[in-house]
Amino acid sequence: MAHDVEKEAAARASLRFVRDGAIVGLGSGSTATEVIRLLGERVRTGLKIRGIAKTSELAAALGIPLTSFDQVQEIDITIDGADEFDPQLSLIKGGGGALLHEKVVASASRQVVIVTDSSKQVPVLGKFPLPIEVIAFAEPLVRKKVEALGASVCLRQSSGGPIVTDEGHHILDCGFGRIPDPPSLARKLSEMPGIVEHGLFIGMANVVLIAKGNDVTELKSRQ
Repeated sequence: MAHDVEKEAAARASLRFVRDGAIVGLGSGSTATEVIRLLGERVRTGLKIRGIAKTSELAAALGIPLTSFDQVQEIDITIDGADEFDPQLSLIKGGGGALLHEKVVASASRQVVIVTDSSKQVPVLGKFPLPIEVIAFAEPLVRKKVEALGASVCLRQSSGGPIVTDEGHHILDCGFGRIPDPPSLARKLSEMPGIVEHGLFIGMANVVLIAKGNDVTELKSRQ
């Protein structure tokens, strides 16, 4: 319950970054859902925006006009959540399985605002297992290479078998423990054939809004 209060507080604080006429990237997950709900309220009272969202049903149901990369290739601001963030505002994302779509949206954004509750702040990334999206064909090979980097690797599954992403891939949840050098690990993973994308978001977050109780602290990137 406390984290729900914090999620709403951080989500509400993020609305001040949204300007009339903006193209807004909308994330997924519980915190991003709260942002979409609050934006829907603002749209009903006159805010004019267009959204780009991985899951558009909720945004559409709340009256938020939607667009796509067919119409626009640059996003003014993306508001999303994170599974973890460190003092450099490096992120781990992908707990909900949408890391590929979320990274594409973030990469096309002029500004990325991350909204979190207090449980997501860590001194060093790695408490949360790092999701890696892989081509199913290459999964055994990627698993071996990632294990050689020191991680314990688990294929994400549901009762019906492996989780399949929107683009038809599998997800490996990789427990590295402490990740003291996220940029270095990100480069190693990006260079591995068979890895489609990983959940390390390095140098992408401009602002993190972290709620502790009803108080929201704004952390800005030094880059």
